[in-house]
Amino acid sequence: MLIETDLTGVPVVVVGVPEEIGRVVRRFERAGAVVSVWDRPAGVGVADVAAAGAEGAGTRIAVVVGQARTWPGVDGLRRRCVVIEEASSGWEGGRALLVGAGPGGAGLMTLDALRALAEADVVLGDRLAAVGDLTTLAPRAEVIDVGKRPGHHAVPQRQIEALMIDRAARGLTVVRLKGGDPYVFGRGSEEVDALVAAGIPVTVIPGVTSAVAVPGAVGIPVTQRDVSHTFTVVSGHVPLTPEQAGSLVALRGTIVFLMGVQNLVPLSNALLAAGMDPTMPAAVVERGFTPDQRSVVAGLADLAREGARAGVAPPAVVVVGEVVRQAEVWARRRRHAKPATPASRLGPGQPARRHTASPRAVVEAR
Repeated sequence: MLIETDLTGVPVVVVGVPEEIGRVVRRFERAGAVVSVWDRPAGVGVADVAAAGAEGAGTRIAVVVGQARTWPGVDGLRRRCVVIEEASSGWEGGRALLVGAGPGGAGLMTLDALRALAEADVVLGDRLAAVGDLTTLAPRAEVIDVGKRPGHHAVPQRQIEALMIDRAARGLTVVRLKGGDPYVFGRGSEEVDALVAAGIPVTVIPGVTSAVAVPGAVGIPVTQRDVSHTFTVVSGHVPLTPEQAGSLVALRGTIVFLMGVQNLVPLSNALLAAGMDPTMPAAVVERGFTPDQRSVVAGLADLAREGARAGVAPPAVVVVGEVVRQAEVWARRRRHAKPATPASRLGPGQPARRHTASPRAVVEAR
Protein backbone atom coordinates (compact mmCIF):
# COMPACT_ATOMS: atom_id res chain seq x y z
CA MET A 1 0.00 0.00 0.00
CA LEU A 2 1.15 3.55 -0.64
CA ILE A 3 1.47 4.51 3.02
CA GLU A 4 1.22 8.30 2.70
CA THR A 5 -1.19 8.53 -0.24
CA ASP A 6 -4.69 9.89 0.25
CA LEU A 7 -7.00 7.35 -1.39
CA THR A 8 -10.29 8.98 -0.46
CA GLY A 9 -12.81 8.14 -3.19
CA VAL A 10 -10.28 6.29 -5.37
CA PRO A 11 -11.66 3.10 -6.95
CA VAL A 12 -9.59 0.07 -5.93
CA VAL A 13 -10.03 -3.52 -7.08
CA VAL A 14 -8.59 -6.18 -4.77
CA VAL A 15 -7.90 -9.43 -6.62
CA GLY A 16 -7.32 -12.72 -4.80
CA VAL A 17 -8.91 -15.62 -2.99
CA PRO A 18 -11.12 -14.76 0.02
CA GLU A 19 -8.73 -16.36 2.54
CA GLU A 20 -5.93 -14.02 1.52
CA ILE A 21 -7.46 -10.60 0.90
CA GLY A 22 -9.40 -9.67 4.03
CA ARG A 23 -6.73 -7.48 5.62
CA VAL A 24 -5.86 -5.87 2.31
CA VAL A 25 -9.50 -4.90 1.78
CA ARG A 26 -9.76 -3.42 5.30
CA ARG A 27 -6.53 -1.47 4.92
CA PHE A 28 -7.60 0.22 1.68
CA GLU A 29 -11.10 0.89 3.02
CA ARG A 30 -9.56 2.60 6.04
CA ALA A 31 -7.51 4.75 3.66
CA GLY A 32 -10.77 5.98 2.15
CA ALA A 33 -10.74 3.98 -1.09
CA VAL A 34 -13.87 2.66 -2.80
CA VAL A 35 -13.03 -1.04 -2.75
CA SER A 36 -14.40 -3.81 -4.96
CA VAL A 37 -13.34 -7.45 -4.71
CA TRP A 38 -12.76 -10.10 -7.39
CA ASP A 39 -12.11 -13.41 -5.70
CA ARG A 40 -12.35 -15.85 -8.64
CA PRO A 41 -9.90 -16.37 -11.51
CA ALA A 42 -12.60 -16.16 -14.16
CA GLY A 43 -13.68 -12.79 -15.45
CA VAL A 44 -10.99 -10.52 -14.04
CA GLY A 45 -10.15 -7.84 -16.55
CA VAL A 46 -10.16 -4.17 -17.39
CA ALA A 47 -13.95 -3.99 -17.14
CA ASP A 48 -13.61 -4.77 -13.45
CA VAL A 49 -11.55 -1.65 -12.91
CA ALA A 50 -14.06 0.55 -14.69
CA ALA A 51 -16.85 -0.95 -12.61
CA ALA A 52 -15.10 -0.04 -9.37
CA GLY A 53 -16.08 3.60 -9.67
CA ALA A 54 -17.64 6.17 -11.92
CA GLU A 55 -15.85 7.33 -15.06
CA GLY A 56 -13.47 10.20 -14.34
CA ALA A 57 -13.20 9.27 -10.65
CA GLY A 58 -9.41 9.45 -10.86
CA THR A 59 -6.57 6.94 -10.92
CA ARG A 60 -7.77 3.37 -10.58
CA ILE A 61 -5.75 0.85 -8.64
CA ALA A 62 -5.72 -2.93 -8.72
CA VAL A 63 -4.17 -4.83 -5.80
CA VAL A 64 -3.21 -8.38 -6.72
CA VAL A 65 -2.68 -10.64 -3.71
CA GLY A 66 -0.67 -13.85 -3.63
CA GLN A 67 -1.11 -16.33 -6.45
CA ALA A 68 -3.76 -14.17 -8.10
CA ARG A 69 -0.95 -12.59 -10.12
CA THR A 70 -1.16 -15.66 -12.41
CA TRP A 71 -4.90 -15.35 -13.04
CA PRO A 72 -6.13 -14.70 -16.58
CA GLY A 73 -6.87 -11.05 -17.13
CA VAL A 74 -4.34 -9.66 -14.64
CA ASP A 75 -1.97 -8.71 -17.46
CA GLY A 76 -4.80 -6.65 -18.91
CA LEU A 77 -5.09 -4.79 -15.62
CA ARG A 78 -1.42 -3.87 -15.79
CA ARG A 79 -1.96 -2.09 -19.10
CA ARG A 80 -4.92 -0.05 -17.90
CA CYS A 81 -4.28 0.92 -14.27
CA VAL A 82 -1.81 1.02 -11.40
CA VAL A 83 -1.18 -2.54 -10.18
CA ILE A 84 0.19 -3.26 -6.72
CA GLU A 85 1.29 -6.82 -5.92
CA GLU A 86 1.15 -8.04 -2.34
CA ALA A 87 2.21 -11.33 -0.82
CA SER A 88 -0.40 -13.35 1.01
CA SER A 89 -0.20 -13.23 4.79
CA GLY A 90 -1.36 -16.85 4.85
CA TRP A 91 -3.54 -16.20 7.89
CA GLU A 92 -6.85 -14.35 8.11
CA GLY A 93 -7.86 -15.20 11.67
CA GLY A 94 -7.18 -13.18 14.79
CA ARG A 95 -3.57 -12.28 15.45
CA ALA A 96 -1.38 -9.94 17.45
CA LEU A 97 1.52 -7.75 16.42
CA LEU A 98 4.00 -6.20 18.83
CA VAL A 99 5.08 -3.05 17.05
CA GLY A 100 8.01 -0.83 17.95
CA ALA A 101 6.98 2.81 17.57
CA GLY A 102 10.52 4.14 17.74
CA PRO A 103 11.63 7.10 19.87
CA GLY A 104 8.96 9.54 18.70
CA GLY A 105 6.95 10.56 15.66
CA ALA A 106 5.63 8.56 12.73
CA GLY A 107 8.68 9.49 10.65
CA LEU A 108 10.87 7.18 12.75
CA MET A 109 8.55 4.19 12.43
CA THR A 110 9.25 1.42 9.94
CA LEU A 111 7.06 0.84 6.91
CA ASP A 112 6.03 -2.50 8.41
CA ALA A 113 4.91 -0.68 11.57
CA LEU A 114 2.81 1.79 9.58
CA ARG A 115 1.29 -1.06 7.59
CA ALA A 116 0.40 -2.91 10.79
CA LEU A 117 -1.39 0.15 12.15
CA ALA A 118 -3.27 0.60 8.89
CA GLU A 119 -4.53 -3.00 9.16
CA ALA A 120 -5.29 -2.93 12.89
CA ASP A 121 -8.72 -3.52 14.34
CA VAL A 122 -7.46 -2.74 17.85
CA VAL A 123 -4.44 -0.72 19.05
CA LEU A 124 -3.15 -0.92 22.62
CA GLY A 125 -0.77 2.03 22.97
CA ASP A 126 1.99 2.91 25.41
CA ARG A 127 2.56 6.37 26.82
CA LEU A 128 6.01 6.34 25.18
CA ALA A 129 4.61 5.43 21.76
CA ALA A 130 4.07 9.06 20.75
CA VAL A 131 3.62 8.60 17.00
CA GLY A 132 1.06 11.33 16.35
CA ASP A 133 -2.60 11.00 15.42
CA LEU A 134 -3.56 7.34 15.73
CA THR A 135 -6.94 8.08 14.16
CA THR A 136 -5.02 8.76 10.95
CA LEU A 137 -2.50 5.94 11.22
CA ALA A 138 -5.09 3.40 12.42
CA PRO A 139 -8.42 4.72 11.11
CA ARG A 140 -11.53 3.20 12.65
CA ALA A 141 -9.46 0.95 14.92
CA GLU A 142 -10.39 0.70 18.59
CA VAL A 143 -7.63 2.53 20.48
CA ILE A 144 -6.99 1.51 24.10
CA ASP A 145 -4.59 3.56 26.23
CA VAL A 146 -2.57 1.19 28.40
CA GLY A 147 0.26 3.62 29.07
CA LYS A 148 2.29 3.30 32.23
CA ARG A 149 3.74 6.20 34.19
CA PRO A 150 6.42 6.03 36.87
CA GLY A 151 4.77 4.53 39.93
CA HIS A 152 1.36 4.36 38.28
CA HIS A 153 0.19 1.47 36.10
CA ALA A 154 -3.44 2.28 35.25
CA VAL A 155 -3.75 -1.01 33.35
CA PRO A 156 -1.74 -3.83 34.97
CA GLN A 157 0.49 -5.94 32.72
CA ARG A 158 -1.62 -9.08 33.06
CA GLN A 159 -4.72 -7.12 32.08
CA ILE A 160 -2.94 -5.80 28.99
CA GLU A 161 -2.14 -9.36 27.98
CA ALA A 162 -5.73 -10.44 28.64
CA LEU A 163 -7.04 -7.61 26.44
CA MET A 164 -4.78 -8.66 23.58
CA ILE A 165 -5.82 -12.28 23.85
CA ASP A 166 -9.52 -11.43 24.11
CA ARG A 167 -9.56 -9.22 21.02
CA ALA A 168 -7.42 -11.57 18.93
CA ALA A 169 -9.59 -14.54 19.94
CA ARG A 170 -12.53 -12.68 18.38
CA GLY A 171 -10.72 -12.78 15.04
CA LEU A 172 -9.36 -9.24 15.20
CA THR A 173 -5.93 -7.88 14.29
CA VAL A 174 -4.44 -6.47 17.50
CA VAL A 175 -1.47 -4.10 17.48
CA ARG A 176 0.43 -3.62 20.73
CA LEU A 177 2.19 -0.32 20.06
CA LYS A 178 5.28 0.08 22.23
CA GLY A 179 7.77 2.92 22.50
CA GLY A 180 11.20 2.26 21.04
CA ASP A 181 11.73 -1.45 20.40
CA PRO A 182 9.41 -4.09 21.93
CA TYR A 183 12.35 -6.14 23.19
CA VAL A 184 14.31 -3.31 24.86
CA PHE A 185 12.86 -2.97 28.37
CA GLY A 186 9.39 -3.18 26.87
CA ARG A 187 8.16 -6.45 28.43
CA GLY A 188 7.67 -7.67 24.88
CA SER A 189 8.85 -11.18 25.64
CA GLU A 190 6.26 -11.51 28.43
CA GLU A 191 3.47 -10.52 26.04
CA VAL A 192 4.71 -12.92 23.38
CA ASP A 193 4.78 -15.73 25.96
CA ALA A 194 1.17 -14.99 26.98
CA LEU A 195 -0.07 -14.86 23.38
CA VAL A 196 1.71 -18.07 22.38
CA ALA A 197 0.32 -19.86 25.45
CA ALA A 198 -3.17 -18.77 24.35
CA GLY A 199 -2.61 -20.06 20.81
CA ILE A 200 -2.63 -16.58 19.22
CA PRO A 201 -0.33 -16.04 16.20
CA VAL A 202 2.05 -13.22 17.04
CA THR A 203 4.53 -11.14 15.04
CA VAL A 204 7.15 -8.76 16.43
CA ILE A 205 8.00 -5.69 14.34
CA PRO A 206 11.23 -4.08 15.60
CA GLY A 207 11.49 -0.38 16.33
CA VAL A 208 14.29 2.17 16.56
CA THR A 209 15.41 2.10 20.17
CA SER A 210 15.69 5.37 22.06
CA ALA A 211 18.91 4.07 23.63
CA VAL A 212 20.71 4.86 20.38
CA ALA A 213 18.43 7.36 18.62
CA VAL A 214 17.83 9.88 21.41
CA PRO A 215 21.53 10.47 22.22
CA GLY A 216 22.07 10.83 18.47
CA ALA A 217 19.41 13.53 18.35
CA VAL A 218 21.73 15.81 20.33
CA GLY A 219 24.90 14.73 18.55
CA ILE A 220 26.06 12.04 20.99
CA PRO A 221 27.22 8.83 19.27
CA VAL A 222 27.07 5.80 21.54
CA THR A 223 30.33 4.55 19.99
CA GLN A 224 33.23 6.46 18.50
CA ARG A 225 36.53 5.19 17.11
CA ASP A 226 39.40 5.60 19.58
CA VAL A 227 36.93 6.80 22.25
CA SER A 228 34.40 4.04 22.97
CA HIS A 229 34.11 0.69 21.23
CA THR A 230 31.29 -0.60 23.43
CA PHE A 231 28.04 0.65 24.89
CA THR A 232 25.83 -0.84 27.56
CA VAL A 233 22.10 -0.20 27.88
CA VAL A 234 20.92 -0.40 31.47
CA SER A 235 17.48 -0.16 33.02
CA GLY A 236 17.41 2.75 35.45
CA HIS A 237 14.41 1.44 37.36
CA VAL A 238 16.54 0.25 40.27
CA PRO A 239 19.94 1.41 41.60
CA LEU A 240 23.09 -0.40 40.54
CA THR A 241 24.71 -2.93 42.84
CA PRO A 242 28.41 -2.32 43.60
CA GLU A 243 29.29 -5.28 41.38
CA GLN A 244 27.26 -3.94 38.46
CA ALA A 245 28.71 -0.45 38.82
CA GLY A 246 32.24 -1.83 39.00
CA SER A 247 31.73 -3.83 35.82
CA LEU A 248 30.37 -0.82 33.95
CA VAL A 249 33.29 1.35 35.03
CA ALA A 250 35.80 -1.35 34.08
CA LEU A 251 34.39 -1.54 30.52
CA ARG A 252 35.46 2.09 29.92
CA GLY A 253 32.70 2.43 27.35
CA THR A 254 29.43 4.31 27.00
CA ILE A 255 26.61 3.72 29.50
CA VAL A 256 23.02 4.47 28.48
CA PHE A 257 20.35 4.45 31.17
CA LEU A 258 16.72 4.18 30.12
CA MET A 259 14.01 5.20 32.60
CA GLY A 260 16.70 6.44 34.97
CA VAL A 261 15.75 10.03 35.76
CA GLN A 262 14.12 9.27 39.11
CA ASN A 263 17.15 7.23 40.20
CA LEU A 264 19.76 9.57 38.78
CA VAL A 265 21.30 10.29 42.21
CA PRO A 266 21.86 6.65 43.26
CA LEU A 267 22.94 5.69 39.74
CA SER A 268 25.54 8.45 39.66
CA ASN A 269 26.71 7.72 43.20
CA ALA A 270 27.17 4.03 42.41
CA LEU A 271 29.40 4.81 39.43
CA LEU A 272 31.39 7.34 41.45
CA ALA A 273 31.82 4.86 44.31
CA ALA A 274 33.11 2.32 41.79
CA GLY A 275 35.86 4.71 40.75
CA MET A 276 34.46 6.66 37.81
CA ASP A 277 35.98 10.11 37.34
CA PRO A 278 33.60 12.76 38.80
CA THR A 279 34.25 14.93 35.74
CA MET A 280 33.24 12.17 33.30
CA PRO A 281 30.96 13.82 30.72
CA ALA A 282 27.30 12.89 31.15
CA ALA A 283 24.00 14.02 29.70
CA VAL A 284 20.27 13.76 30.23
CA VAL A 285 18.24 14.05 27.04
CA GLU A 286 14.60 14.74 27.74
CA ARG A 287 11.68 14.12 25.35
CA GLY A 288 13.83 13.21 22.38
CA PHE A 289 12.43 13.88 18.91
CA THR A 290 9.60 16.05 20.19
CA PRO A 291 9.24 19.86 19.99
CA ASP A 292 10.08 19.93 23.73
CA GLN A 293 13.39 18.10 23.35
CA ARG A 294 16.20 19.44 25.53
CA SER A 295 19.37 18.17 27.15
CA VAL A 296 21.50 18.84 30.20
CA VAL A 297 25.25 18.16 29.89
CA ALA A 298 27.54 18.16 32.94
CA GLY A 299 30.20 16.18 34.74
CA LEU A 300 28.85 13.00 36.32
CA ALA A 301 29.16 14.36 39.85
CA ASP A 302 27.05 17.40 38.93
CA LEU A 303 24.52 15.83 36.55
CA ALA A 304 21.78 14.96 39.05
CA ARG A 305 21.88 18.42 40.65
CA GLU A 306 21.89 20.23 37.32
CA GLY A 307 19.13 18.01 35.97
CA ALA A 308 16.98 18.77 39.02
CA ARG A 309 17.72 22.48 38.67
CA ALA A 310 16.55 22.36 35.06
CA GLY A 311 13.42 20.43 36.05
CA VAL A 312 14.20 17.41 33.88
CA ALA A 313 11.42 14.79 33.98
CA PRO A 314 10.68 11.46 32.25
CA PRO A 315 10.79 10.36 29.54
CA ALA A 316 14.52 10.91 29.26
CA VAL A 317 17.70 9.05 28.37
CA VAL A 318 20.89 9.34 30.43
CA VAL A 319 24.27 8.93 28.73
CA VAL A 320 27.60 8.62 30.56
CA GLY A 321 30.97 8.47 28.81
CA GLU A 322 33.61 10.31 26.83
CA VAL A 323 31.34 10.29 23.76
CA VAL A 324 29.20 12.95 25.46
CA ARG A 325 31.93 15.46 24.54
CA GLN A 326 30.54 15.20 21.01
CA ALA A 327 27.50 17.12 22.26
CA GLU A 328 29.73 20.20 22.39
CA VAL A 329 30.81 19.55 18.80
CA TRP A 330 27.12 19.38 17.91
CA ALA A 331 26.45 22.62 19.76
CA ARG A 332 29.28 24.42 17.97
CA ARG A 333 28.09 23.13 14.62
CA ARG A 334 24.59 24.38 15.36
CA ARG A 335 25.83 27.81 16.44
CA HIS A 336 27.83 28.17 13.23
CA ALA A 337 25.02 26.94 10.99
CA LYS A 338 22.59 29.37 9.44
CA PRO A 339 19.05 28.45 10.61
CA ALA A 340 16.91 27.23 7.74
CA THR A 341 13.62 27.87 9.54
CA PRO A 342 12.36 30.27 12.21
CA ALA A 343 13.23 29.18 15.75
CA SER A 344 9.56 28.69 16.61
CA ARG A 345 9.29 25.96 13.97
CA LEU A 346 12.46 24.04 14.62
CA GLY A 347 12.38 20.25 14.69
CA PRO A 348 14.77 17.69 16.17
CA GLY A 349 18.32 18.06 14.92
CA GLN A 350 17.96 21.67 13.71
CA PRO A 351 19.70 24.72 15.21
CA ALA A 352 18.23 25.65 18.60
CA ARG A 353 18.55 28.08 21.48
CA ARG A 354 21.35 27.51 23.96
CA HIS A 355 22.13 28.92 27.39
CA THR A 356 24.45 28.11 30.26
CA ALA A 357 22.81 26.81 33.44
CA SER A 358 26.01 26.89 35.50
CA PRO A 359 29.77 26.94 34.88
CA ARG A 360 29.70 23.13 34.80
CA ALA A 361 26.52 22.44 32.92
CA VAL A 362 25.03 23.22 29.55
CA VAL A 363 21.32 23.13 28.81
CA GLU A 364 20.22 22.74 25.21
CA ALA A 365 16.53 23.50 24.70
CA ARG A 366 14.13 23.81 21.83
